[in-house]
Parts: sequence; C-alpha cells; structure tokens
Amino acid sequence: MKQVRRGWTTRAAYGWALLLSAIAMIWSAAACAEAPLVKTQGPGFYRVMLGKFEVTALLDGTHPFPIDTVVEGVSKAEVQRDLQRDYLEKPVQGSINAFLVNTGTKLILIDSGAGVLYGDCCGKLLANLRAAGYEPGQVDEILLTHLHKDHVGGVNANGAMAFPNATVRVSQADADYWLDAANKSKAPAFLSTFFDAAIASVAPYVAAGRFKPFTGDDEIVPGIRPIALPGHTPGHTGYLVTSDSKVMLAWGDIIHVASIQLQNPKVSIEYDSDASAAKRSRQTALELAAKKGYLVAAAHISFPGLGHIRKNGNTYDWIPVNYEAAPGQ
Repeated sequence: MKQVRRGWTTRAAYGWALLLSAIAMIWSAAACAEAPLVKTQGPGFYRVMLGKFEVTALLDGTHPFPIDTVVEGVSKAEVQRDLQRDYLEKPVQGSINAFLVNTGTKLILIDSGAGVLYGDCCGKLLANLRAAGYEPGQVDEILLTHLHKDHVGGVNANGAMAFPNATVRVSQADADYWLDAANKSKAPAFLSTFFDAAIASVAPYVAAGRFKPFTGDDEIVPGIRPIALPGHTPGHTGYLVTSDSKVMLAWGDIIHVASIQLQNPKVSIEYDSDASAAKRSRQTALELAAKKGYLVAAAHISFPGLGHIRKNGNTYDWIPVNYEAAPGQ
C-alpha cells in the first residue's frame, strides 16, 4: 500500500511540473507578444581607414525623396522598374550623409547636413558626431560641397556657430551665387528659400571672420583638395582626400537616387541649376571613381554612403564597403 502511494505521489509531482512548465511557457509567450516595438536605429556613424586618415560617416537623417516630382529625363515606367529591381518602393527614404576626416593633425567635416531646415527627420548630425566620440568644438574646417539646405544647414545652431572653432569653406562660385539675394528673383520659385537658408546658415561665421570661400584646386588642408563638379549648383565641388596613396572622392550630390541614376546617368534632378553641366559632372565623377578605384563618399546613397563604383557596360554598380567591427586594427 505504501508503494502505491509513493508511485501516485511521483506521478502527481511530474504532472504538476508539466502543468507549471506549460503555464510558464504561455506566460513567457504572452509577455513577448506584449513587448512594444522600438522603431529606432542605433547611432548613425560608421568608420573606415583611408591610409592613415580616419573617416567617419555621419548620418544627419533620412527623408522621403519625392522621386515622381523631382527626377527628370526618365519615364515613370523606367523609375518603377529600377526601384523594383532594388526592392524599393516610393517614396524612397533618402540618406543625408556627412563625412568627418581625422588627418591626425586636423579634424575636417565634409558637409554638415540639414540642421533644422528639413524638420524632425533630420538634424541628427551633432548627436551622431558625439556618439562617434567627437565634440563640435574639435572640428577645425568644414568643407561644403555646395550651399543647398541639406549640406549647409547643420553649421548653424539657433543662430550661432554649431562648430565654434571651425572655418567654413565653399567654392567662391557657390558663395557668389547663393549668398547674393539678387539672384533669388532669377531662380525658380521653389529655390527661393534656398537663398535665405544659405545666407542665414553661414551668417555667424561671416560675422566671426570664419567663412572663407576658395578658388582653384589647391589643397585646402594637407591631403584634401577640391575638384570642380559644377551643374547641380554653379560651384558644386567634390573633394579628393588622399593618404598613403589611398584616395576617397567625396562627391556631394552627383547621385541622388542610386537605383535610377546609376542605371541611367543622364537622369537629372529638378534642383540642378544646370542639368547639362550636372550630367557632364556626373559622368566625370563616375568614370573617375570607376577607373581609379577610389573610395566614394556619397551624400545621398544609403548610409553610410561609402563604397566603390564599378562600370557595367553603359551602367554602373555600387559596391558598399565591407563592414568592419574594428577598423584600422
């Protein structure tokens, strides 16, 4: 009789254990199902080494790019085909990238993002700069590819210099155009606010004597020189960054929508000041990057916007940099 009771007790204990385990599993599943979606990304910075230079890509944000209304010289069917090939749907989120170059003696920022000029989507560059281990006061020079809102807006913080120790550089041709309010009346109406934004953004640097446009293609700082790529704006400029025979081309707005313009480099953007010149500069930059094997730093290709260009017949391929968890080691 005692043996029967012990057997029943063992079976009962085992049954209770199974029941409690099942309850625990159900509770765990319910708890997981009730966890809220996070819907955020990690800090937007990514590093690579270029010879002895450290290059840090910084994300200012992404915004829905209105492809149907701003691309020109391409049919809607071609746009749809190219987007579908790359598994994209309209509106495509466009990245706004900037690039921080640490030469070992200078800290150089190429472009500055939109700041507050594009609304809540953007203006994250300063936070990502700090997340990357730097402070705005450490930046020595800011090299702007041009003076459109999403490249110049980030230099200004509530009317003051966002980078208090930096000198802002841009081509003289772009400065002459965008900082002259008289040109506003001659430009398309949708560009009217671009003049106001450029003037206001650089104003504190002008007042402090820290706005210094350049001409020619001489080195601005050792290892970095400008390359004229006009068309998108009158003085649109790329920058060739060189260290230990390694070269990076920071090409600004040569490409806005990679899926479309790498397949058809003749496609223009409504914002181009001179579409014909922009096409020539696009072809120049693509051919140069493909032929020389340069690392490309692209303002509007999906973050981090670092990669290489490969010629593929009459089209081009974008090859993103390989991810490295510990660059330079």
